[in-house]
Amino acid sequence: MTAEPNAVTREGQPEHRPGEQALTGQPPAAQAGRAGGRRKGGRKGGRRDEHVMVPDATFTSYYGRPILKASPWEKDIPAYLFMGGLAAGSSLLAAGGDLTGRPALRRTGRLGAITGLSLSMVALVHDLGRPARFINMLRVAKPTSPMSVGTWILTAYGPFAGLAAASELRGLLPRALRCGLPGALLQLAGRPAGIVAAGIAPAVAGYTAVLLSDTATPTWHDAHGHLPFVFVGSASAAAGGLAMLAAPVAQTGPARRLALGGAVLELVVERQMERAMGITAEPLHQGTAGRLMRASKLLTAAGAAGTALLAGRSRPGAALAGAALLLGSVCTRFGVFEAGQASAKDPRYVVVPQRERLAARAAAGS
Repeated sequence: MTAEPNAVTREGQPEHRPGEQALTGQPPAAQAGRAGGRRKGGRKGGRRDEHVMVPDATFTSYYGRPILKASPWEKDIPAYLFMGGLAAGSSLLAAGGDLTGRPALRRTGRLGAITGLSLSMVALVHDLGRPARFINMLRVAKPTSPMSVGTWILTAYGPFAGLAAASELRGLLPRALRCGLPGALLQLAGRPAGIVAAGIAPAVAGYTAVLLSDTATPTWHDAHGHLPFVFVGSASAAAGGLAMLAAPVAQTGPARRLALGGAVLELVVERQMERAMGITAEPLHQGTAGRLMRASKLLTAAGAAGTALLAGRSRPGAALAGAALLLGSVCTRFGVFEAGQASAKDPRYVVVPQRERLAARAAAGS
């Protein structure tokens, strides 16, 4: 037996029989409002009080799955981003210290660069799963792929940063080698290698932002015009902070200037970035990402203030400011990473920008 269609009342509304709510799971009023968008009218104080019966739109996808698949990257990647930026900024400071006669600053920069590079490579290889996968990426050079370009940038940067660091460690060699030809060659190669590493360092600090923003992840993609500057500023602040922690105050003048300039660049451009992104900036203020980004701003601002007011006067003040800048840079990388992952999981950050772009093109065409 087939079910009879619903009867229609005199006002044109469908007549719901008993038991329909149990079958549909929703009250008749909600079904009617959802189906036809009708308004339920009533009188309140002589005036007609209307309530929209259509529920607010929700952004979902088929079978409750996100529209975009979140990146498979884990915590290794933001650690890789931070360590790579720290290595790049340290190479710049090492070259400056070498050319201006600041041996402690030069030593701190060279050793900080090779340490940061080594740890970043460990994080990257751990994420890849096997070291051979990194080597396999060197089989081709694809200028349109940020991953391929980044692989070649690291490959070019690593040997020179390593050679510069080795020249600082030649004192650990046995006396025969230190005073012989190997020690002499290391000493001669230290400055040229450090200068070449410093020349490649800006690309090392900035390409990771391009790597993120070249994806379809909404928050990363919409930050493409500002994120490289944020990452370069963060790397400069972190490298300056490390130098203030490890080198004597008398030799950290360039480090303080680099740290202060990097912190200001990061804070200013980050604010502009959030304004320009629109709705996809919301994940930067919510959940884990929001807590990390707030911590980043507070630590970076405090580190910049300490650098300007205390770091040039006392070693404890320099150490505190340097530590704040380092932690702020860590929070920036992890915060941006977490915000991107969150934006990929929420269909709203995919649908709303698409509709805005379509509306903008339609308005331009008309």
